[in-house]
Amino acid sequence: MSKKIIEKVLRYNAVFEPCEEGGFVVTVPKLSGVVTEGDTYEEALSNVRDAIYGYLQVLSENNEEIPEPDEKVFTMPIDIDWSKGMFAGA
Repeated sequence: MSKKIIEKVLRYNAVFEPCEEGGFVVTVPKLSGVVTEGDTYEEALSNVRDAIYGYLQVLSENNEEIPEPDEKVFTMPIDIDWSKGMFAGA
């Protein structure tokens, strides 16, 4: 009899904020206290994956509830041309 492998992927939104000195600070709004950084986007992405995994591992080990993933929620940058804003010239 073969064993069945069950894969479960949880998706959480991460916010990447560029730093003045370079690199990124990353937060995960759904997971309070998850903050990391990286000198490059790739490093920051790897670090936030590790941070999320560690956060969820601690919750699991302490028999605490894992926050619902962001399955239907996503973020997207929206550009607004404000060069001729409502109050320009006022």
